[in-house]
Amino acid sequence: MKNYKEIREKLLKNPGVKKAYEDLDVEYQAINKIIELRLKNNLTQKELAEKIGTKQSAIARFENQLGNPTLGFLSKIATVFNKKMIIEFK
Repeated sequence: MKNYKEIREKLLKNPGVKKAYEDLDVEYQAINKIIELRLKNNLTQKELAEKIGTKQSAIARFENQLGNPTLGFLSKIATVFNKKMIIEFK
C-alpha cells in the first residue's frame, strides 16, 4: 500500500495536477494558519464564529475547504487573533 507522500509525488509529476496544486497553495496556507491560531488560542469553531458574528458552520466550511471566503471574512478572523492580513501578488 502506498502512503500519501508517495501518491502525492507521483501525482505532482503530471504538469496539470502540479499547476492545480500550486494554484491552491495560498488557500491551504490560509486555512492551515487559521486552524493553527484557533487551536493555539483554545477556541472552538463556535467560539471563533461568535467572535466574528457568524455561525459555527461557516467556520467549519472554511476549515474544510467547502467555501470561498470573502476578504472581509478573513479580515475579521485576523482581527480576532490580533493579526494583519497581507495580500501579496508575485
